[in-house]
Amino acid sequence: MNFDLTEDQRVVQETFARFSDEQIAPQAEALDEAHAFPQKLFEQLGELGFFGMRYPEEAGGTGLDLLSLCLAVTEIARGSASVAGVATMQSLMGTNFLWALGNDDIKERLFAPALEGKLIGGICMTEPDSGSDLNSISTYAERTNSGYKINGQKMWITSAPVADFFTVFAKAGPERGLTIFLVEKDFEGLNIGRSIEKMGVWALPTSEVAFNDCIVPESHRLCPEGEGEQHLRTLLAQIRVITAAMAIGIAQAAVDTAVQYASERKQFGKPINRFQAIQLKLADMGTQLDVATRYMHYAAWLVDQGRPHHTESAMAKLFASESAADICDQAARVMASYGYAMEYPAQRYLRDVRFTLIGGGTSEILKLIIAKGMATAAGVN
Repeated sequence: MNFDLTEDQRVVQETFARFSDEQIAPQAEALDEAHAFPQKLFEQLGELGFFGMRYPEEAGGTGLDLLSLCLAVTEIARGSASVAGVATMQSLMGTNFLWALGNDDIKERLFAPALEGKLIGGICMTEPDSGSDLNSISTYAERTNSGYKINGQKMWITSAPVADFFTVFAKAGPERGLTIFLVEKDFEGLNIGRSIEKMGVWALPTSEVAFNDCIVPESHRLCPEGEGEQHLRTLLAQIRVITAAMAIGIAQAAVDTAVQYASERKQFGKPINRFQAIQLKLADMGTQLDVATRYMHYAAWLVDQGRPHHTESAMAKLFASESAADICDQAARVMASYGYAMEYPAQRYLRDVRFTLIGGGTSEILKLIIAKGMATAAGVN
């Protein structure tokens, strides 16, 4: 197998590495402390074409592969997990269904500006009593003379306070099947609720969203009634691989910080990177990071080649997020007291990386998916 990146992929990686070093990383701490949506960086990412990487040129994108997007996400997350979170939401989950299922008006009025970073999109799936179990979604849509009326409560909605539109999953039709709707911010009955204070990714705003007799026109139902889940499942693998890329970016920042610190911090008359105990930690961190990176590349490659990839995407996300969480913990241990101090970024990496353990499916859910895939491959039930 050829593990080399193509010329286009190298350009993507270098472009976003430079942007991360020069623009994102210097602002990461201040953005976190302000709990502020990174509006300026968001717009700059739009100018760089990040939001259109996965969409064809005729749709206003650049038609690049998933691996290219993952390389960019890794570099962005290395600078700030919060910026990576809002960026990936916009580039895939927040806009995908508009492009794949929206009419011409929706594509021209909402999708096209969103690719340029001029409008912000969100997705509403999770509910207070519904997370991994999509069948337990209770938000419902009832037909009216001109469209639908949606009622329900959503939780953990990324970018909700600043979003211009939302892709909403609700049950509709005689069979109460999962259906996808598009709700714009000025629609009657849409209410942005309280902000959710989180352990990490402080510059990634997250809120409750309520639908109280929210009126949605027929044109904003994005799929036939009851067919929403199948459209979502085609996207889940990409979401998981991208979450792996985000975890790897955070882990890379933690490794870089630990290696630099260990070369400068002196104890007993020499840098602590001369001590075996520290060398063993750094070696474990480097090995985990390299393996996670290579498997993430492989899973993205499978998607790009159109090969079976659902088990592998779950494996990539599982290994990358768990490894990244361990790497960030070890980095803080290398730095000892300074790893606990708010003035150093190690504590931020340790807090932020937990976001990747949840997004795209918890480790426990991923293990069930992997086990099912293994049984299917072996021809057993």
